[in-house]
Amino acid sequence: MSVYTELSQSDFATILSHYELGTLHAFEGIAAGIENSNFFIDTQGSSNAGRFVLTIFERLQDDELPYFMHLMRDLSDQGFVCPAVQKQKDGTLLFEYKVKGNIKYGCIVSCLSGKVKDSLNEAQLKSAGETMARLHLAGNHFKEIRDNPTGFDWLEEKINAMRNDVEVTYGEGAMALLDDELLWQSEHVEGNMDSLPSGLIHGDYFIDNILYQGDVVSGVIDFYYAHTAPYVMDVAIAVNALAIQPGEQDKQRMQIFLDSYQSVRAFEPAELEALSGLLRLGALRFWVSRLFDALNPRDGAMTQTKDPEEYRKKLVFHRAS
Repeated sequence: MSVYTELSQSDFATILSHYELGTLHAFEGIAAGIENSNFFIDTQGSSNAGRFVLTIFERLQDDELPYFMHLMRDLSDQGFVCPAVQKQKDGTLLFEYKVKGNIKYGCIVSCLSGKVKDSLNEAQLKSAGETMARLHLAGNHFKEIRDNPTGFDWLEEKINAMRNDVEVTYGEGAMALLDDELLWQSEHVEGNMDSLPSGLIHGDYFIDNILYQGDVVSGVIDFYYAHTAPYVMDVAIAVNALAIQPGEQDKQRMQIFLDSYQSVRAFEPAELEALSGLLRLGALRFWVSRLFDALNPRDGAMTQTKDPEEYRKKLVFHRAS
């Protein structure tokens, strides 16, 4: 989450006039995250009033957005702890916002209870693993399909596009590592992905997308990387994000997450066999994404660019394991 598109008080009032959520009482931008413009909004004067999150989509295209709206409503209707998309008076889930002659799309979702943690203790890590498994089981009910937007073609395209800039900014060693890992992935992982159990995955199960009350997950947010992929790919992304620091407790923390996940949904043997390669793939994917964002920063009133070096170190850690 970030703020790239600034909204005025009158902009919020106009948007809210299409909902039955009351009138604007207060708002504030949300700086965490990197993809969209996000605001907390507080409303008053209606039985439906309360605190919500308003999002303006900055990268996703209008034909991609219904998938995410339907997904969150489906999961919410099933009782999974995720934001509920609010309907406009005409029943639609997306609003239009015109800025500088262009139309951007946005939505308003419920604001969940709980807080984001700076780091996870073992109990919180355990709850995160259990919650991810419940998400995968709940996702079996959702029948819409979305292909992986950051698959092997995307990796190759981004790595080639950054080649000169990476060498200049991060050195020839960084570029050599990117090329070597992409080659290894194409030879050992790419062709085996289709045989793994697959379905809905979150795709961005990071610490800033998980809310806690005490040691228990109270909500999961930011489903805008969700797609159809092997479940164990989601597990690998989460292990990298939540358990690998790196440090001497990494193996123990990895096992805590894996055991807690399996207490709800057991892995098939093929998933366990694939995990080591997918941990490397997950580290590569987020290293590439962060490199690209660092080398191509976007303007915004409140923006955040995450350190690519974190995921280079995680990739090196897995390659040595």
